[in-house]
Amino acid sequence: MEKFQNKYRISSIRLQNWDYRWAGVYFITICTQNRVHYFGEIKSGQMQLSPIGIIADILWYEIKNHFTNIKLDEFVVMPNHIHGVIIITNNNDHDNVMVETGHALPLPSNKKTIGQQRFQNIGKNSISSIVGSYKSAVTKHTHRLGFNFAWQTRFYDHIIRDDKSFKKISNYIIHNPANWQEDKLFRE
Repeated sequence: MEKFQNKYRISSIRLQNWDYRWAGVYFITICTQNRVHYFGEIKSGQMQLSPIGIIADILWYEIKNHFTNIKLDEFVVMPNHIHGVIIITNNNDHDNVMVETGHALPLPSNKKTIGQQRFQNIGKNSISSIVGSYKSAVTKHTHRLGFNFAWQTRFYDHIIRDDKSFKKISNYIIHNPANWQEDKLFRE
């Protein structure tokens, strides 16, 4: 395993040949540290937000006020994680942001991948900067109010590539509270 500053470094889970500032539709999952139920609980298939859950909910909708070319779609706060869809648009193309799959050209061997370059600079208006700012804002406000709270270090993303996947993910997010006991992040 590669070392950085003489320490082992966990490999990035981001797609190495994708620039996360590019127009696209991104499904985001962010978990709390140790999957602690900071955000509330599910009762009768409905999410009951705690004060920390309310902060996480409100600040998600603030994202669009702090980043350019951003639209927010489905979102849900769960007891120990959040799911949301972030759409990054181009200035000239606000409607057609689905990523089409195709065959990629091979990368030249002497050039760093986009992911390797990303290590030095996550980029303004990138998914990492958006999620990092959101996590920071939630943490700052919960601590300012005296709450004990922490996020898991990383987050999960999925690039939504077509309408079928978009509809499936949107449906999953909408029905996540009702299906909580089947969720892979479920913990009592």
